[in-house]
Amino acid sequence: MGPEQNKKIVREFYEAVFQKHDLDAAGRYMHEDYIQHNPDADQGLKGFVEFHKGFFSAAPDFCATINRMVAEDDIVFVYNTITGTHTGEGFLHYPPTGNKIDFDAVDMFRLTGN
Repeated sequence: MGPEQNKKIVREFYEAVFQKHDLDAAGRYMHEDYIQHNPDADQGLKGFVEFHKGFFSAAPDFCATINRMVAEDDIVFVYNTITGTHTGEGFLHYPPTGNKIDFDAVDMFRLTGN
């Protein structure tokens, strides 16, 4: 796969998981041994799903909007903006605050052909 195809795959992942909250779709894009660099989430696909299940429960309007993507070989970087409202339970044991969430993040993905 080339950089443009990799960007297309990552964009589809964002749309399914971070915009539609379809955590079942994560398994179509991620390996079971996915490496997570977030200290608040467990490793692997299961850790990713459990972390985001809590995040989506706590902020039902959670959305990651892609601002820019850069790809080279098998690596895709995504600069995105995360928005939502903390109205529910489930995020790192914090009670709902009603506060708006709005921050920028950069994610890095390495895509493999299998």
